Amino acid sequence: MAFDFFRSSVTGAAFSLAMLSGAAHASDLPSKKGAPVAPVPPAITWFDIAVTIKATTDYNFRGISQSDRKPAIQGGAELQIYDNLFYVGVWASSVDLVTNPPAEVDFTAGIRPKFGPVTFDLGVIQYYYPDESRYIDNLGTIWTPKNTDFMEVAGKVSYNWEDKVTIGANVFYSWNWLGTGASGTYASGTAKYNLPFLEGLSVSGEFGRYWLGTTNTNIAFPVAIRLPDYNYWNVGLSYTWKNLTADIRYHDTNLSKSKCFTLTSDPSGITRGNAGGAYGSKWCNPTVVGSLSFDITASSLGVFAPK
Repeated sequence: MAFDFFRSSVTGAAFSLAMLSGAAHASDLPSKKGAPVAPVPPAITWFDIAVTIKATTDYNFRGISQSDRKPAIQGGAELQIYDNLFYVGVWASSVDLVTNPPAEVDFTAGIRPKFGPVTFDLGVIQYYYPDESRYIDNLGTIWTPKNTDFMEVAGKVSYNWEDKVTIGANVFYSWNWLGTGASGTYASGTAKYNLPFLEGLSVSGEFGRYWLGTTNTNIAFPVAIRLPDYNYWNVGLSYTWKNLTADIRYHDTNLSKSKCFTLTSDPSGITRGNAGGAYGSKWCNPTVVGSLSFDITASSLGVFAPK
């Protein structure tokens, strides 16, 4: 650009000298090309808060009901720092579990670096079940650990293609799954497609596998139990309008009722077993779950938004 400007200046001066008179000075003529516009650095949202509230017909976690097939209310808040590069959050849900906690409360923290259409999420999740009690039946049989709190480390990656298709891969690992001392590794692939004929409508799904280890007799049960591995999948349709999202989704696993009972200690299964029936649980059966959620950020309301 500097060379073009020098060449134009020299040419203009030579032309003016040749004409000697009657020629207009360059400063008297309208400029055809303005000065180059300096690039505007993108605005940075240093802090933001994302809030979500959700009502669901069943709290289904990786194929297993956490609310005894009954509705659940959920909600959370996440503090996002430097355009959501760093985050800390808390999320809670009503539950109906054998250890009888009033809720599940999850604490999260991590980092979400983004490189063009690729986003990573590396973090930790602490699952906390307050005021729970170990379940021991009338026969003195111990069915649960003393507490089922546990921590996971998580790694996620997703690729967004032109805001039409998003594919992802996830890995979660715990060294003390549900307080049993068994390891737990969950890996899954996800896909989402935004349907072209209606904005906000999308179809999505997930397929995953859970690898579980053997319980530790020092912290969980009197005898070691090899927990069953299993596959889990879901597929559903979602529609988002402004801050509201409606979702209907089919969930399923390849767990039998007896293996599901091994993982859950479903109280109804304990009752049937102690009455001479088969120990089993329906918490892992195929099910259709509907939900309605509301999501909003502080920046969308003008709070923390860049000036």
